[in-house]
Amino acid sequence: MKTRILPALAMVALVATACSRSVTLESSAPVPAEVSLRVTNDLTQAVNVYVVSGTTDMLVKQVAAKTTETLPVRGIPAGSTVQLKATTVDGTKTYTRNGVVLRDTFDWRVTP
Repeated sequence: MKTRILPALAMVALVATACSRSVTLESSAPVPAEVSLRVTNDLTQAVNVYVVSGTTDMLVKQVAAKTTETLPVRGIPAGSTVQLKATTVDGTKTYTRNGVVLRDTFDWRVTP
């Protein structure tokens, strides 16, 4: 009987030791946007706002008609020179602003 109990006790001790280890998982916090756009849409319909860097159009957000929104621009480092583009939701008109250097918050008014 002792020969059966001793291996069983050893197994219990091994499992207890393995289960007592703690694991800490850490996730990194989301990287805040370095820059943002304050877009005022004076049009009578919503626009899709894009930042164009090189040949890549990055959709930032849709801004409703007759509203102002501050939009974080992620993935574009501060100091970058970009083009801003706003396209009406029906696709009939596009508004652009070239040579914009992104620092802090850039104000852009989309007007008819």
